Amino acid sequence: MASVDECRAALDKLGEQFGDLDQETRTKHVVNRRLSCHITDLDVTFHGRVHQDGLDPFTETAPADGRSAEVRIRISSDDLLSMVNGELDMARALLSGRVKIDASLGDLLRLRKLL
Repeated sequence: MASVDECRAALDKLGEQFGDLDQETRTKHVVNRRLSCHITDLDVTFHGRVHQDGLDPFTETAPADGRSAEVRIRISSDDLLSMVNGELDMARALLSGRVKIDASLGDLLRLRKLL
């Protein structure tokens, strides 16, 4: 089991990877969405936001406006690290139930293009 700090570092790395996407891809596939990533084995939830300019840093503090995330991800700490490091395929993880994503169909399709 990975630690909370390792998960935070993995999410920071995900933000860096997102920053490497070209502007055309972002324009085509990114809409402004609030995200939450619940690490199931650590029982901690990180909150962030994706938008045309990038992926805001994830924090453990819920947004002050009290609105819930439009995209909610549930994943174990080890699977998060494996996914961010390119060792775990998102589609296979979803199909096997290792990752659960609660989002609209459109958001799911956009995420697939970005990850």
